[in-house]
Amino acid sequence: MDQTEALVKTIVEGLQEKKGKNIVTVDLTRLSGAICQHMVICEGNTPTQVSALSDSVWDFARREAGEKPLSIDGSQRAEWIGMDYGTVLVHIFLPELREFYNLENLWSDAKLTQIADLD
Repeated sequence: MDQTEALVKTIVEGLQEKKGKNIVTVDLTRLSGAICQHMVICEGNTPTQVSALSDSVWDFARREAGEKPLSIDGSQRAEWIGMDYGTVLVHIFLPELREFYNLENLWSDAKLTQIADLD
């Protein structure tokens, strides 16, 4: 497992820690012109949970992979938080915004992997 794949795994663990739902990983490594190698898309039920998910990803990535995001956007309203780790982009949405932007469909020619929700 390379460093980027290990980071994706760590990000998913951070999302699962705070009960992130409908986690999908998007492997963009085979697409030319992609803006990153992987995306992780997730949703939280409320702005408070979206914020907690972002904090958890930050903590897990820092502690487990020694990585800090290059930038974080959307923390103020916590409806859609984007975290840029360079090779990995993390999108944490409220359900209605995730449905509206439908990133999975936008990147449907990439390899999508649904991660089972933890109960």
